[in-house]
Parts: sequence; structure tokens; C-alpha cells
Amino acid sequence: MAKKILVTGGTGYIGSHTVVVLQEAGYEVLIIDNLSNSSIDVIEGITRITGIRPVFEKVDCTDMDGMRAFFEKYPGIDGIIHFAASKSVNESVRKPLLYYRNNIVSLLNILELMPEFNVKGLVFSSSCTVYGEPDKNPIDEDAPIKPATSPYGNTKQINEEIIRDYIHSGAPIKSIILRYFNPIGAHPSAEIGELPIGEPQNLVPYITQTAIGIRPYLKVFGNDYNTPDGTCIRDFIDVMDLSRAHLVAMDRILEDKSDEKMEIFNLGTGRGVSVMELIRVFENVTGKPLNYQIVGR
Repeated sequence: MAKKILVTGGTGYIGSHTVVVLQEAGYEVLIIDNLSNSSIDVIEGITRITGIRPVFEKVDCTDMDGMRAFFEKYPGIDGIIHFAASKSVNESVRKPLLYYRNNIVSLLNILELMPEFNVKGLVFSSSCTVYGEPDKNPIDEDAPIKPATSPYGNTKQINEEIIRDYIHSGAPIKSIILRYFNPIGAHPSAEIGELPIGEPQNLVPYITQTAIGIRPYLKVFGNDYNTPDGTCIRDFIDVMDLSRAHLVAMDRILEDKSDEKMEIFNLGTGRGVSVMELIRVFENVTGKPLNYQIVGR
């Protein structure tokens, strides 16, 4: 019988791509999402890609009663991949309490329910933001955790500590924490991609929205960085590679490939790409010049 995996935030950008990868690997996938920053139409895209319609329930992970009702309705879940979170750095500065409530309470509810419903494995979606301002590059998993530069980053740090403390207390679960850098791209079918309801949080949606005229121009924040072309450099990782890493992590937990009850892995390419490099690649691939303006940081 296929193992059951719950994907929270499964209609979001990374979540939806991970659902596809899990289904193609033979897992039975269930999705919960409150649809605050994604569309139910994503389910149709997933179904067209895989030929399998995943179970979907509109549930907010901060709602303990709703979460418990979901687990009671769908027993036998083997593992959880937890994406559901608020993720805008800028918004977190303006609304810190919203971020602490959404991101931390959701994890607490999941951890409390896992032993109750005999769920063995948790893959947690963390972020390179936990490293704060690093002392050196590239960053490895042993790099010190610096003070967070935003409430969003702080919620990721706190959640990692919560998982660590819970496992060290003897909780009957295993967890892999994935700290990733900047996801980019979309499924080759173009049936799903990065389609936020609100303000985009990554560079590519700004580029594509500018290209089709939704935005008059792309703002490039600063050209005075200590980089070859003066624009900011990021480590971009293809969302399909990122999704496959979540599959590998879940396999590792459920197949007991490690004796460790908690492991942490960075996910990136180790190669930086500047904003201007990305713009040039987009222009070369599409044959369409992009209207952009350099603005202050």
C-alpha cells in the first residue's frame, strides 16, 4: 500500500511542485492549505500533470480543531512536509505578531498531533535566513546561527529550536530540516508555477509580470554592490530540484536510512547569480527586452 504524505501549504509554489514529485514517486498525497496566498486552481494543474487528483481540504494549520478533524478524517498518515507559513520578509517587519502566530502556532499544532495520530516523519521547510548575515560564503550547515534580520527569519530559527527540543525530549518522531536558498523556475509543463495572489516574494514573478505588462518596469534595487556588475547576487535553485530534495528527505526518514532523529541540510547550488545576469538570461531566452530601472537599495 502506498504511504500517505500530508503536504501543508500544498497549493503554494514549492508545495505544489513537491506534490507532483511525491505522486510521481508513488506516494498518496493529501494537501491542506488555507488558500491565503494561492489558488485552488493549482489542484487542476497538479491533476493534469500526474493524472492523479490529490486529496485537498481547506484547513488553516493554526486551527487546532480543524487540524485534528482532518487527521481523524484521514487516518494513517505516515509523514508530513510542512510548507504552510507566511513568508514575506517585508510584511513580517510590519506585522510581526501575524508571523509569530501563523508560523509558530502551525508547527506547534502539527508536532502535538503527530504522536497522537502515529505520524513518524516531519520534513520542515526552513530557510537560509536562519544564518542571518554570514561571516563567509559559501554557507555550510555548521555556519553559526546569527541574530535574525527579520521576524520571518526569526520564526524559522525558533521553529528549528522547537523541533530540536521536542525530539530531544524523547518525542517518537524523526525530522529533517531543509534550509534552502532562492527557489526559481516552474514545472516544465507550465501547468503550475509561482503564482502568488499577493505581492511576489521572489525575483522571477516580478520579471515575468513586467514582461507581460502587469508592471511598467522592474525595479533593480542597487547597482553598487561589491559584485562584478554591481547588482545583488543570490544562490538560485530550481524548484524541481528543491522538490526532489523533499522527496529524498521523506524517503530517508520513512526508510530509516539514518540513525539520527533530526538532520539539517542546506539546499542550494553554491553558485551565485546576479540580478542583471538573470535579466539577461530571460531576455536571451524569450527574445524580449525587459524594461527595468536601477533604484536605491
